[in-house]
Amino acid sequence: MSGKQVRLFLVDGTPGGLTTAEITNWTGHVLSARRSDIGGLLQRLEAGRTGVYLLLGADDVGGTRCYIGETDVVADRLRKHLREKSFWDRVIVVTSKDANLTKSHGRYLESRLIALARQAGRVDLENGTAPPLPPLPEADVSDMNYFLRQLQIVLPVLGVDAIRVRESTTVTPVTDSQVSPVFRITQPKHGIDAQAQQIDGEFTVLAGSTVAAAVRQDERYRESTAKAYAAYQALHDRLVADGSIAINAGTGRLTRDVVFSSPSTAGAIVLGRSCNGREAWVSDVGSFGKWEGRGVE
Repeated sequence: MSGKQVRLFLVDGTPGGLTTAEITNWTGHVLSARRSDIGGLLQRLEAGRTGVYLLLGADDVGGTRCYIGETDVVADRLRKHLREKSFWDRVIVVTSKDANLTKSHGRYLESRLIALARQAGRVDLENGTAPPLPPLPEADVSDMNYFLRQLQIVLPVLGVDAIRVRESTTVTPVTDSQVSPVFRITQPKHGIDAQAQQIDGEFTVLAGSTVAAAVRQDERYRESTAKAYAAYQALHDRLVADGSIAINAGTGRLTRDVVFSSPSTAGAIVLGRSCNGREAWVSDVGSFGKWEGRGVE
């Protein structure tokens, strides 16, 4: 796998503050800012350009809400969103260093970004509609698709996974060193048979896995346990609501690959109860924990 240099610059010298991100020999320019830093962002040259943007904020169950848009003048649109949208606390602005992005380019990027976000399923999209792709010359389509592939590198570096997908839209194929063996959790009595892999550093339960239809609840749980189970149930409910888990005859089935924050959280959703994911997920090479610690003596 070839390397890629991403240059980050902390404009005010503080982590989490106004930050720029660029890739060598790429015309794109990415700017990340907290809502509280929006005044500084609006004073920058990028704010007067055509671009696309992502508004990001927390949802009620620990996930991320996201709105994706495009505009001729970034500053004007963000001022409007400051008045009209309260959910977001961070913005990502994407423009071009050579100022050659046109309105049509922005509309193309917006449409593709929304489609990728729906495909990735990592955020709760605030967009009510999915705008169609505008007609562009063939050469421009090629340029914009390359532009998007670079964004799929830069945004995760900034901690934004909204358009991070496994499919061929990624910049380079995932290599063997980035993919674990397939691990399984089975519970035949309850019809549970789930498969998972760590892919590019993320623990991913694979589409087609059968999982618990709900998370167990018990009034006798201690407060800390009850709180953890409530969080698991909220996550399970969200996956059902967005169609990631389809319930049929008392069993859930994943309709797509789902990334979890840890193997234990994945195991809890699969089994409907708390578990030690590093022990529960097993393959021919042993437990996930054993594979994870390979090469360590």
